[in-house]
Amino acid sequence: MGVLSGNPKDEPMHYGEIFCVWQFSTVAKGALSCYQAYKNHAGDHELKNLLGDLIDQANNEIKECDKLLNDNGIAPAPLLPERPPVKLEDIPVGARFSDPEISAKISQDIALGLAACSQSIGVSVREDVIALFVKYHSLKLTAGAKALEMSKEKGWIIPPPLQVKRPEFVEA
Repeated sequence: MGVLSGNPKDEPMHYGEIFCVWQFSTVAKGALSCYQAYKNHAGDHELKNLLGDLIDQANNEIKECDKLLNDNGIAPAPLLPERPPVKLEDIPVGARFSDPEISAKISQDIALGLAACSQSIGVSVREDVIALFVKYHSLKLTAGAKALEMSKEKGWIIPPPLQVKRPEFVEA
């Protein structure tokens, strides 16, 4: 019986898995802080709801990843201080993030998170670690679809150049 042939939770994590989980937790802690600030800046109700969902998801990612790290004797990065709620009107206009800016940034974060989940799935050999990142990937797909739909509805999305007329090819 090999070292990786029992209960996955009893198997050691390899360095790639450790780094992926540690990095994911650390990035989630940074995202949590940013999303709390963005929620203070957001004026649109739907955007605030999406930010609330992303804050909840970041908290879950932190809790689960940090537990996995602690269970394997690895110290996670520290949490950042929680941001206090602020009234939108108290933020000066020139210092305020606009709703389209916030939407674009969270869409970028979701896209990067999907790539990170895919990489972590590919690196991992423990089934429980793979399952964790498959779950996160699925949740990020759902959040990304909500963000895209909202950005389209609100007119916030800036599409890349569109090919309206296709060139005609001449057969020789």
